Parts: sequence; C-alpha cells; structure tokens
Amino acid sequence: MTERKEISVALAGNPNCGKSSLFNVLTGSHQKVGNFSGVTIEKHEGYLDYGSYRIRFVDLPGTYSLTPYSPEEIVTRNYLIDERPDVVVNVLEGPNLERNLLLTTQLMEMNIDFLAALNMIDEVEEKGISIDVKQLQRLLGCHIVPTSAKKRTGIDPLLAHIVRVYEKDIEIRKNKLSFRPVIEEAVDEIAGILRREKDLQSADTRWLAIKLLESDREVYHRVQQYPVWVKVELSLQEAMREAAKLYDSDPEMLITEDRHAFIRGAMKECVRFPEERKSTATDYIDMVVLNRLLGLPVFLFVVWAIFQITFTLGSPLMDMLETLFAALSGAIEPLLVNSTLRSIVIDGIIAGVGGVLVFLPNIVLLFIGLSFLEASGYMARAAFVIDKVMHRFGLHGKSFIPMITGFGCSIPAIMATRTLKSPTDRLATILIIPFMSCGAKLPVYVLLAGAFFPPDVAANVMFAVYLLGVVVALLSAKLLKSTVLKCDSEPFVMELPPYRWPTLHSVLFQAKIKAMMYVRKAGTLILAAVLIIWAVSNYPHSEEIDRWAASEASRIEESPLSAVDKKAETESLEYRAQSLQLQHSFAGRVGKVIEPVIKPIGFDWRIGIALVTGLAAKEVVVSTMGTIYALGQTDESSAELATILKNDPSFSRATALSLMVFVLLYIPCVAAVGVMKKEIGEWRPVLLYSAYVLVLAWLLSFVTYRLALVML
Repeated sequence: MTERKEISVALAGNPNCGKSSLFNVLTGSHQKVGNFSGVTIEKHEGYLDYGSYRIRFVDLPGTYSLTPYSPEEIVTRNYLIDERPDVVVNVLEGPNLERNLLLTTQLMEMNIDFLAALNMIDEVEEKGISIDVKQLQRLLGCHIVPTSAKKRTGIDPLLAHIVRVYEKDIEIRKNKLSFRPVIEEAVDEIAGILRREKDLQSADTRWLAIKLLESDREVYHRVQQYPVWVKVELSLQEAMREAAKLYDSDPEMLITEDRHAFIRGAMKECVRFPEERKSTATDYIDMVVLNRLLGLPVFLFVVWAIFQITFTLGSPLMDMLETLFAALSGAIEPLLVNSTLRSIVIDGIIAGVGGVLVFLPNIVLLFIGLSFLEASGYMARAAFVIDKVMHRFGLHGKSFIPMITGFGCSIPAIMATRTLKSPTDRLATILIIPFMSCGAKLPVYVLLAGAFFPPDVAANVMFAVYLLGVVVALLSAKLLKSTVLKCDSEPFVMELPPYRWPTLHSVLFQAKIKAMMYVRKAGTLILAAVLIIWAVSNYPHSEEIDRWAASEASRIEESPLSAVDKKAETESLEYRAQSLQLQHSFAGRVGKVIEPVIKPIGFDWRIGIALVTGLAAKEVVVSTMGTIYALGQTDESSAELATILKNDPSFSRATALSLMVFVLLYIPCVAAVGVMKKEIGEWRPVLLYSAYVLVLAWLLSFVTYRLALVML
C-alpha cells in the first residue's frame, strides 16, 4: 500500500467566522486537544484522509489581525512563522466580508501559500448579497472556495484546492499588496538592507520591513541583534520623517490606511448588497435582548434557565450512574478477600472517584448551555448588556467575557484577561474570576442541594449561589478599583455578530472536550487525592479501639436481644468503631485542630478535612466526603452520599447552605492559583488575595448559617 503524503493545513480566521465549525466538519472524530507551546490556549488538531493524502488540520485561535498584542494573535502568528504549514486556509465570514479581509491582507504580506474559504455562503445568498468570486480571487491572489459548514457544502472543492495549492498547481498569480510610494520605497530599501545579512536571507525580508515600519516589537527585537540594525534604524527614521512631511502621519498609520483602502476597493468592485436592506431576525431579537429595560432581566432569565435545565435533566442521569456504581461495589466486594484492599477499592476508589463521576451529566449539560450561548451570538450581547452594570463597579463589558468563561474553568478565564489593555482592569478581573462558580464546584452544589431540597427548589438554590458569586465579584471589583487599583476603565467596544443557530455537532463537541478533561481529572488528580485521603483517614490504626469493639460485639452476641435487634446493635457498633478510628487517624487529628475555627459556621472536623483537600481541586470536596462518610456504611442503600448526609444529625440544611457559600468563595484550586501568579507576575498580590477570600468566605458562611438556622 502506497504511503500517504501528509499535508499540514492551518485554519485562520476572525472569531465567529465559522472556522471551528468548518474544522469539525473536516476532521469529524479524528481530533485531539492540547495546548500551544508555552501557553494555556487550547490547540485543536485533526486529520482527514483524502485520496493519496493525509491532511492534518490545526484550528488556530480566532483573531482579527496578526499584530502580536493578544495571546491569540501571538499564537497564530508564531505558528504561521515558526511551523510554516504547507497551506493556510483563511476562513472568511461571507455576510461580513469587509471586516474579515483585514486578516487576509496580512496573510498576503506574509508570502505564504494560502487559500480562502468563503464560509456561510448560504447566509450570503439568503441576504441577497452578490460576490464576484473570480474577480476577488484575482485581487487577493488566492483560490476562493465558497463553503457552508452548517450545511456541509463546498467541502470536497475545498479539499481539492488544498491539494492543488500544496502541489503548486496554481493558475492564480500571488498578489503583492502595494502601499503608497513613500511606504513602498521604505519597504524596498529596508528589505534590501536585510538581505545583506546572511542569517536573515531565509526570512521574508519584505514582511520584516513592513513589520519594522509598523513598530512591531517582536520583529524589532529580532533584527536589533544583527549588525545591519544600524543601517535599518537610519532608514526607519528617514521613513518616519518622510511620512510626517508628506502626510503628517507615521508609517504604521499609513500602512493601516492602505490596507483598509485596498479592502474598501475590493468590496466596491466585487460585492453588491441589496438596495433595500430588510430587517433580519437578528434585528428583531436585538430589539428585546439589547433593550435598555429588558436586556438585563432577559440575561438573568437565560442564566437561570440553563441551571434549571442542568439540574432537571441531569438528576435522572445522575441517579442511573449512582445505581451503576452501587452495583459495581456490590459485584466487586465479594471478590476482595483482603479487608484492607477491599476498603481501598470500595470505600476509597469507587466511593471517591465514583462520587465525582456521577456529576458528569450535570457538567456536560452546563457546558452545552454555555457553548450554545457563545456559538449563537448571545454571549457578546450579554457582555454589551452588562457593560453599564460593570462600569458602576469600576470595570466594563469586556471584563465580563473572562468572568463568564470562569463558569467553566478559572484557568482559561484568567488567561483570557490578556485581551484587557489596562493593567489595573486586568488585575482586578483576574482577582474576581475565582468567585465565578467553575464546573469543579458544581458537584458540591448538586450533592448538597439535591440532598436537602426538592428538585425544583434545588435548582433555585444553585442559581442563587451562582448569583451570589457574581455579586461578591462585582463588589470586590468595586472595592479594588476604588482603593488599591484606582484607575479609569478603558472604553468598551465589542462586535455583535449576527445570531446563528449553532450546529448540534459543534456544541456537543465542545461539551465532549470539557467532559473528557473532567474525566481525565477524575482518573488522575482526583484518584491520587482519593488514595491519599483514604490512607490518612485509615492510619494510624488503633488496636485499643479494635479490642473495645470486639468486647462490645461479644457482649451484644451474648445478650438476650432478638436477631433483628442484635443486627442493628452490631451495625451501630461498627459505625461507632469506625468513627473512633477516623478520629484517631491523621485526617481526624487535622480536622480536630481546625474544628474550633470552622465550628461557628456549622462545620465539624470531617468537613474541615474535605475543605483542605479541596484546595487540590474542588471536585475532591465531594470525593473526600464520599471516602470519609462511606466508612461504616455496609448496606447498599446507605452507600449514596446524599442519603448519608441527609441522615447525619450533625448535617442540616443550614450546614449545606453554609458549605456551598464557603466552597463558592474560598481559595480556588492550586492550578488556578499557579496561573494567577504567572499572569500577575508576583506572589504578593496572590497571597493577599488568598487571605482576603478566606476571611470573606468565613464571614459570609457565618451569616448564611445563622440566618438559615433561624429561617429554615
């Protein structure tokens, strides 16, 4: 069998252009997700066998330009320069072509092999827009293939054109984007100087010259290390003087103007819009969701609905998984003769890891909801609507996007703050993101709300906890921005993409990725934590307690009680003995030490252990409770952690509410703290923040617990 040739293809395009949907259509299930080197931005790769070729696709982060300011721009540009993919597919949003062409002009300047996928061609036709594709091809100097990821059209022609570009079977002459004479002369002069440097001869010296005229910091640092920099700097200064003399401007501004002039000319020549623009569905929906009075209530209703759906649909699935793990325990227990091994597997691994995995349906449903809102275009509206509210707390709508991302995971949310230009806005946003309830906290809420409240009330309780996180975040931002981070917020401008019905495949794929990350976490970090918790909860073992338990068992056996009463007394004795052993263990001793601090907020030493281990990952709070409370529970029905908590006399509704508030507010997981330090650059703000959230969590939990004791 002939070995397939491999073609590396990068997909580049603006946010909301349908690039990721096209990637999903092209690669199907042959995908993997990782991170780009040195950053936490996700890297989606996939492959497709086409004829005698294996095409490997990389879905680059959505970006409006290749100016290296945001993390997405840096990652995309570095990948194109350093990895040099065989073909770049520039995905263009057909209905908003003019905005998308800025990135295209920058790809033209890079002198790379690329073609354009004119995506959403079905929407172009529906809106009555006419695009002269052949003429646009000549202007851009690249193949243009009309596609629709939603309707899966144009896929085969796109693949065929990728092969043609790879094999250099190109009848279209590459079009070098020309600038006004003063810029072209400077570009030619600087490029000529750069070509004299041997180590730079392999680079595209014209592109380097353009970037130097644009004051590109990365290219500046690259060229400054060579001897030719002296002459290059003189040429740059001369270009600046000429631009100031002729246009009262600088080369960077003139280059930007020339790009936009080219785009306007191309649009004028190749695109025709219908004379009378009809109101679209987007216009009608925006009349409601962007309304000055209705916008915020609609947003709150949408978030509330997501949590209602998450809890209502997730509960039956969660019950099925609980039944499955209970059956698994029942099947494995007779096979394990050794009591220690049986305790590790049943009380440790299955009770701990299984106690986390049962919440997988809720996690998946939550991510499906968030992915749907983002893909539909509503998430941008939510940021716009919330902008005025954010300004009152010293921030702006742009900070809201990382905050919303924090509902999924704090780590990418903290990284997303790089798009904020103001250092004080960025720092304030980083510090309040952990108050957004990440997916890892959801199992704790589901467990406690489900155990102590009926389903319809439980969903409202969860919504209230999430809302409390948002309120605390905004008040904390106000405190920060009016004291230590006092500074005006930057102006807020955000594009509002048209509404689109997301493809089911795209939404489910995003949920699948998050679910797999959750499962991997359960199988690695949480499994390790569970085993450690089991060990510190079982050792050291007291022989004295064993002797006391054996003596009491003999007394019960010799007593005149009935068989049923003897069984009940024996089970009660076993539970008391195991409880005493737990208090004697390392975990029990740690819990006893911190118990006086947490007792006023309704917690005992067992919850204290769970909160300490929860610093590794918030899911571990549930698995720790599963491991600890599973001790002494021998019958199948009592193996459910919710039932155990509900029947525990030391655990009440007030305790459950207090614990939810504390988990919401106290220190995030170790990984999030590490990323926070990396983004801020020093430990001092992180340590001060940690002290602040611990005090805040204790105070609000105390208030919650005391009010609940009175009212419930």
